[in-house]
Amino acid sequence: MRHRVAHRKLGRVTAHRIALLRNLATALFERERIRTTLIKAKELRPYAERLITLAKRDDDRLHARRLVLRDIRDPGVVTKLFDSLGARYATRPGGYTRILRLGPRKGDGTEMAIVELLGSEYQPKKKDEKVKDKSRKAAAPAKDAKARGGEGRTGKGTKGRKEGVEKAEGV
Repeated sequence: MRHRVAHRKLGRVTAHRIALLRNLATALFERERIRTTLIKAKELRPYAERLITLAKRDDDRLHARRLVLRDIRDPGVVTKLFDSLGARYATRPGGYTRILRLGPRKGDGTEMAIVELLGSEYQPKKKDEKVKDKSRKAAAPAKDAKARGGEGRTGKGTKGRKEGVEKAEGV
């Protein structure tokens, strides 16, 4: 019987498993969206949500910060967790992460997933924004080419190209 056996071992010794979860949680809070295996994602979810719950504390913030610093060693990530993420989820009672299944990995067939924090979802651009971006991108290289003196991909100026054409024609 598996009484009081709560977590998966992930094929690692205890110290390695704890380090793995710390690194995954740090990456999740830093980037707000990471891609990993499904099993690791399922183990990461309660670990990360416990840290977010600590970041929401109002009564003893210094102690909560020190508890989080035991697991997340990057001070910048801890600051982000307490300032922006804690405030984002202040009214939410739980369920701060989402796991999206991606399907099997090409190399070994392991089921892959994306773990993301709620509120950091992908927001596609609207059609008018796409048109504006394309026009900006098209205008920018033309300005750069004029500033460089008309150099193309080959690194030669316009004179070099004309001379090459004249040589080919036999002039």
